[in-house]
Amino acid sequence: MVLSQIPFQTLQMKQNDKKIIILLFLFMVFYFDSHYYVAIKKKEDMYMSKNTVKLGIAGLTAAATGAALFTAKKVNDKKKEEEKTSTSEYRNTERGKYEKNSKGIYYTNGNYEAFARPEKPAGVDNKNAYIVGSGLAALAAACFLVRDGQMPGKNIHVLEAMDIAGGACDGIYDPTRGYVMRGGREMENHFECLWDLFRSIPSLEIEGASVLDEYYWLNKHDPNYSLCRATINQGKDAHTDGKFDLSTKGAMEIAKLFMTPDEDLYDKTIEDVFDEEVFDSTFWMYWRSMFAFENWHSALEMKLYFQRFIHHISGLPDFSALKFTRYNQYESLILPMQKYLEAHGVDFQFNTEVTNVEFEFVGDKKIAKTIECKVNGTETGIVLTENDLVFVTNGSCTEGTIYGDQDHAPNGDAEVRTSGCWSLWKNIAKQDPSFGHPEKFCSDISKTNWESATVTTLDDKIIPYITNICKRDPRSGKTVTGGIVTCRDSSWLMSWTINRQGQFKNQDPNKVCVWVYGLFTDVDGDYIKKPMRECTGKEITEEWLYHLGVPTDQIEELATNSARCVPTMMPYITAFFMPRTKGDRPDVIPDGCVNFAFLGQFADTPRDTVFTTEYSVRTAMEAVYGLLGVDRGVPEVWGSVYDVRELLDSSVKLMDGKSPLEINLGPLNVFKKPILKAIKGTVIEKLLKDHDVIKSNMKY
Repeated sequence: MVLSQIPFQTLQMKQNDKKIIILLFLFMVFYFDSHYYVAIKKKEDMYMSKNTVKLGIAGLTAAATGAALFTAKKVNDKKKEEEKTSTSEYRNTERGKYEKNSKGIYYTNGNYEAFARPEKPAGVDNKNAYIVGSGLAALAAACFLVRDGQMPGKNIHVLEAMDIAGGACDGIYDPTRGYVMRGGREMENHFECLWDLFRSIPSLEIEGASVLDEYYWLNKHDPNYSLCRATINQGKDAHTDGKFDLSTKGAMEIAKLFMTPDEDLYDKTIEDVFDEEVFDSTFWMYWRSMFAFENWHSALEMKLYFQRFIHHISGLPDFSALKFTRYNQYESLILPMQKYLEAHGVDFQFNTEVTNVEFEFVGDKKIAKTIECKVNGTETGIVLTENDLVFVTNGSCTEGTIYGDQDHAPNGDAEVRTSGCWSLWKNIAKQDPSFGHPEKFCSDISKTNWESATVTTLDDKIIPYITNICKRDPRSGKTVTGGIVTCRDSSWLMSWTINRQGQFKNQDPNKVCVWVYGLFTDVDGDYIKKPMRECTGKEITEEWLYHLGVPTDQIEELATNSARCVPTMMPYITAFFMPRTKGDRPDVIPDGCVNFAFLGQFADTPRDTVFTTEYSVRTAMEAVYGLLGVDRGVPEVWGSVYDVRELLDSSVKLMDGKSPLEINLGPLNVFKKPILKAIKGTVIEKLLKDHDVIKSNMKY
């Protein structure tokens, strides 16, 4: 007897029973359908045949998992169906497996391609490359042109509107304000393209080492993890204790999202697919504070994040999945790349704002013909041929940043720094639908903004309150908070973090730089009764000190004399999370483009997630390899979503250690023991035991 043969009415299910059964099958046929068949010995059981049967375990999921029983009849039916569709011409072969796609690239994995050095592309010495922007994606493109494309450095031109490279990867000491970090970068070991790049960039800190070597050794010697993920009631440990606190219904909602096709999530928001069962959980507090997701953001991006980092579910509560650089991202990532490029003769042109790229359309071909720009305010242009390659960073999460200071809020007549990224993309997009729809991302800053601030301590008075929470000496030079500490009851949903000090190479060793951010900028604070966006640096420090547990009669004095704070309001910081549909983000190489590609967070590449360093570098690699014809595989996005071990492991971790087999399945409970008996003594049983799906105290 199989489940499909049981009359539904004989189960006499109530509505809740139906939900439980739906949940079971969501868990059992999750996302992908990979079947593992195993022959088992004869069983003297009423549920088993006397003949050898075949069992299928399908879809071991991220939210839970189970074993689905497939009888010999079902297997035979499937084989017969396959035989109907097969043809005599079919042959097994790997020929063509790595043929380039329509964009001129192919994806691969393993170290064969990773260690290979591609041949020099034909005619590369006679080509020029113009790269618009100098953020991580742009500099990565220049590095790939030099290393893999073997293009002469003098032929590569980086056009930057600002007077400094780095884009959103910043970190600077401003003599008029103090230390400024608009954000930080959380990285992990499976950023395949990022580490492929940085294995070739010389470290500025360790002679003879690469940036990857430096980073690898650092995180081996000083592994990252948090000792207090969240606080409540003015600095008291919220005791999240590594738990997600998801209900069965909440887990089912996540499972359903996980297996929903991308196209069914176009223009959908997270609140379209989740309700309070998820939003009231500790899981959601972890998730939205770490990744800066809001309820109205894209359900598709949420799903992609969940799939992309399924192997790190167990590291989400304490940040043990994360790795950080020694210094701020400008000094640790951007400067080494810039020095590498300058050593190869790459041409950097600062104070050069590109305003448009004009195209010529010939049949199906789209040819970039002119770059329009302003150099130190003077309009000029660059005439292009098909031999000239153009790479444009379209859109920017830090565009239009408003800078405040200790005594001024980032509003009114505060300084605004703009590079024209959004205007440039809009001008390009007007020329062809394949160039995307920037207005989907930059038209509603009420849904795309949040504010960060850099607080620098000036003496020892605040340090004990920090140490009381993070349980570490913030001036040790090693891991401090291990990631953000979220003030769970903060009306701003304030989070703060202290990375290895000094965060700046020339930082005063007695000072500590703290990065603070608030996800909700338009509501009154808990101590400062005004919205964060209207607060001066001093007032933001006061709100932070309140949630740190500083007695209220000491807050103003410490905020005035023991700290300096630089607030930065970023109108578009989560613009890439806005709900979208196919085509809103243009392909890295739009169809028909022969000498033009997009780079960065607003270009589209399959399966990867925006708001990561990996995404920037991946789009750069794809753009260079595709346009220049580099014959080397682009590393595919890490395949943990297809790894049954990771899915099993994450299913138990997401349910706070509870096995899916411990869930009350109502009428289906009768099938648990027969299934467990059927797999006894097989590799499937071992697999389930190894990942705590089958526990030692389970009797079967």
